[in-house]
Amino acid sequence: MSLPFGALTGGGATAAVLPVKDTSSMLDAALSALGALLDPTTLAFLLAGVLAGLVIGIIPGLGGTGAVAILLPFVFIIEPHQALALIVGAVAVVHTSDTISSVLIGIPGSASATVLMLDGHEMAKQGQGARALAIAFLSSMAGGLLGAVGLTLSIPLARPLVLNLGSPELFMLTVLGISLAALLSRGNMLKGLVAGAFGLLLGEVGAAPAAADYRFTFGTLFLNEGLDLVAVALGIFGIAEVVSLVARKTSVAAGSGIGSGWGIGLRDVLRHWTHVLRGAFVGIWAGVLPGIGATAGTWMAYGQARATARKKGKNKFGKGDPRGIIAPESANNSVEAGDLIPTLLFGIPGGAPAALLLGALLVFGIEPGPRIITDHLDIVYTIVWAFALASVIGAALCFLFSFPLAKLSFVRFPVLAGGLIVILFTSGFQESQQIAVLQIMLLLGAIGWLMKSTGFPRAPFLIGFVLSVPLERYYYLTANLYSFSEWALRPGVLVMAAVLVVPLILAALRWAKARAGRSGGGSADDGDAEGTQAPRTWEMTVTGGFLVVFVGGLVLAQGYSEQARLVPTLVCVLGTALAALALTVQVYRRRTRGRDDVVAAAWRQELGWVAHAFGWLVGFVVLVYVLGLLLAALVFVPVFLRLVAQLRPRAIAIYTVALLGVLVALQTFADIALPVGYLTPAILVA
Repeated sequence: MSLPFGALTGGGATAAVLPVKDTSSMLDAALSALGALLDPTTLAFLLAGVLAGLVIGIIPGLGGTGAVAILLPFVFIIEPHQALALIVGAVAVVHTSDTISSVLIGIPGSASATVLMLDGHEMAKQGQGARALAIAFLSSMAGGLLGAVGLTLSIPLARPLVLNLGSPELFMLTVLGISLAALLSRGNMLKGLVAGAFGLLLGEVGAAPAAADYRFTFGTLFLNEGLDLVAVALGIFGIAEVVSLVARKTSVAAGSGIGSGWGIGLRDVLRHWTHVLRGAFVGIWAGVLPGIGATAGTWMAYGQARATARKKGKNKFGKGDPRGIIAPESANNSVEAGDLIPTLLFGIPGGAPAALLLGALLVFGIEPGPRIITDHLDIVYTIVWAFALASVIGAALCFLFSFPLAKLSFVRFPVLAGGLIVILFTSGFQESQQIAVLQIMLLLGAIGWLMKSTGFPRAPFLIGFVLSVPLERYYYLTANLYSFSEWALRPGVLVMAAVLVVPLILAALRWAKARAGRSGGGSADDGDAEGTQAPRTWEMTVTGGFLVVFVGGLVLAQGYSEQARLVPTLVCVLGTALAALALTVQVYRRRTRGRDDVVAAAWRQELGWVAHAFGWLVGFVVLVYVLGLLLAALVFVPVFLRLVAQLRPRAIAIYTVALLGVLVALQTFADIALPVGYLTPAILVA
C-alpha cells in the first residue's frame, strides 16, 4: 500500500529542485536509449510484451498483473534494455485491449474499463461497435503518447511539485472524486448519492487503516483483508450483465453487421481533441497520486468530460456519446505513465504492474529514487520510448483484430456466456485466492442487477468503493498533523473545495429550475435502469434495503474503537439520511401516480428469466466447491451450451476443449490460480 508523499516530507515541506543533467546530455541520453530500443532484438521483446498485454487484457478481470507475471521469468536471462522493453510493452497496452469486452459484450475487461459500459457498450448495442472500438483504440494510443510526453517533462519538475502535496490536498482530492457521484447519476442525483455512500460503506470492510480493528467482518477471516476491487467490479457489473443477457437469449446488438464506423470514430477523436488532452492530464495525475489509480482516474476523466460539456450536450452522455469513450480511454493509458513517476523517482509503485517493474529494475541493480535521473538517465528514456512505441503498436494491432472481434456483439449471448461465466469467477478469485469470494461475487451480482433494474447508478458505487480507504487514510493523517483551521485554509484545499461546491450548487439550481418548469409531475430520470423497469414497489424495496444496511452499519460501528468507528459512522449517518429521503420521495411519487399493471406483468416475466439465469450461476459455483474449477467447467460448460445456447455436440466439444486449454495455459504460464474443490484430484491441485 503506497504511502502519501506529503507524509514522507512532513506534510508538504518545500523540496529542493531535483538536479538534472544539461539539455545536451539529456538529448544524448534520449537518442542513445532510442537507438538501443530500435535494435531488432529489443524490438522483438517489445512486441512480445505488447502481444502478452493485449491477450491478457482481452480476458475480463485479469489486468496488467497477469500480463507482467507471464513475462517476469524472462527478466532474469536477458539484457536490461530488453527486459524493460518486454515489461513496459505489456504494461502500456493492457488498458488498450481491455476495452473490447467492455464495449462489445458489456463485461468489464478490468475495473477501470467499467466506465466504457456507459457509452461504449451503449454504442455497440446500437450496432456501432466498430465506431466505438475505433474511438477507444485511437484515444488509448493518444493517451499513451501523451503519458509518455508527460513522463518526460516530469523528470525535472515532478518531484518538487508532488512533494508539496500534503495529506490535506490528497484528502480533498478523494472527496472531489467521490463527489463525481452526483455528476454520474444521469439525472437522479439522490439515487447516485445513495449508491456512492453504499460503495463507501463496503470499502470500510476489513482492517481499519488507523486502528487495530477489523470492521464488518462478522467473524470471518476471509473478510479481514476487505473486498477485492476486481471481484466487486465483476460482480456488480459483469455478473449483472450476464444474468440480464442470458435471460433474454439474444445478442448484445440487434442486426447482423458491425456497422460502418472506423472513419467516423477517427473523426470523433479529432473533433473532440480537447477531451483527449484533458483525459490524459487527469490520468497522469491519477497515476502520480497514491491511492487513486486507474479506476478512479477513468471515472474522474468521464466526470470532467460530462461536467465541462455544454448544457444541451450533457444529456447525450450514457446514450452512446463519443466523448464518454474518449476521455476515460485517454486517461486509462496515461495513468500507467503517471504511475511510473512515483515508481522511478520515489520507489513507490502505485499498482501491481509498476511494483513488478520496480522489481525488474532492482534485479539489474538499478535502485529507483532521485538519483536514477543522474545515474541511469538512459534507463529512464528507455522506459519512455518503450511506453510510446508500445502504445502505437498496441493500437495498430487492435485495429487489425477489431473487425472480427466486433462481430462478438452480434453472437447470441448464451453462446458467449458459457465461457464468460468461467472466466469471470476465475478472475475474481485471483486476488484473495479464497473460494468464498465466489459467494461474494454472486451476492454482488444480484445487488448489481437490482440496482440496474431500479435505476440506482452503479458508477457512483464503484467510485465510492475505490476511494473509501484513501479517503479514510488521508483524513486521519490530516487530522493528526494539522488543526482544522490549518489544513482547511491551505490554498490547494480551498481551490478543490471551490471546484467541489460550485458545480453542485449549479446542478441543484438547474434541477430546481427544471422541477419548477415541469408540468404534471413528469417522471424522473431512471438513472442506470435498462431493460424492463421494475415497478415502484420494487424500487421502494431496494431503497428500504439500503436504509436497513446503513442503519445496521451504524449500530455495528459503535462497537469499534473511536478511531475505527468515526468514518463508518459518518458514512452510515449520511447514507441513512439519503436513503430515507429517497424512500420518502418514492412513496410520494407512488401515491400520486398509482400502479402500473402493465409494468408489473412484464416485471414478473423478467424475474422468471433472471431467476433461471442466476440458477445456472449458483449451480456452477456449487460445482466449483465440490470439483474445483477445471472439472466444474468440464461439467458445466457442455450442459449450459446444450440446454441454454442450444449448440450442436461438435461445436460444444470444440468450445469446451478450447476453454479448458486456455485455463490450463493461464495456470501454467501466467501463474493464474484456479479454485480447488473438496473432490479435486491431487494431480490437478499440483
